[in-house]
Amino acid sequence: APLLKVTFGDAQIPGYECGDKSSPAVIVIQEWWGVTENIQRQALKLREDGGFRCIVPDLYKGKLGVDVEEAHHLMTSLDWPNAKDELVECAKYLRASGSPKVGVVGFCMGGALALIAAQHADDVVCAAPFYGTPDPAICQTDKITVPVQAHFGELDNLAGFSDPDTAKKLLANLRAAGSDCELHTYPNVGHAFMNDLPAPYPDWDAREKTQGFPRFDSAQAEAAWSRLLEFFRKHLA
Repeated sequence: APLLKVTFGDAQIPGYECGDKSSPAVIVIQEWWGVTENIQRQALKLREDGGFRCIVPDLYKGKLGVDVEEAHHLMTSLDWPNAKDELVECAKYLRASGSPKVGVVGFCMGGALALIAAQHADDVVCAAPFYGTPDPAICQTDKITVPVQAHFGELDNLAGFSDPDTAKKLLANLRAAGSDCELHTYPNVGHAFMNDLPAPYPDWDAREKTQGFPRFDSAQAEAAWSRLLEFFRKHLA
């Protein structure tokens, strides 16, 4: 079954949901492009492979970035404190409507937001950020106490956001908080290595030429998926 359009919270925040309402839930947070086919497929895969209920909150309210300039504009004009509040509401909604536990995963911008949810949403019991870290003004990663499994590519070129040095700093902060944390870095891949579609680019070469990201490597993506499923099974069971 495809994702169903839903709304949640007093503000009727839009999102896309799949899975049984009584199952443990995972909030799946978009990249800077918006709620794309890639992110919807990741939610469906978590349901199919792990049996989780999943929701993709639509933080851009239907807007999609069709190129880097537009995606950058959408991300920088996002009201981050409001996005934090929407993730808190999303976790509350999942619990109130039947899910016994809630975890969060996010990619790129969503990785940063997954850590924000881990700090600020009381209903989130674990978080798996992929190649993204938050601005310390809105999230202090050394205060996150829930389990975190972080995933980064060794060739990530986004300095200060998801490059290897930033990933190491994140791990040091999480350790300082005393959280049960793990950092996995993947060889031969960079930013957005979980996307098995090059969209919005026509092909992988176009993506690499524009953003410098290496092409999709199914072995690395599969390794990350198996770790992610194991992490959620452990903490959401």
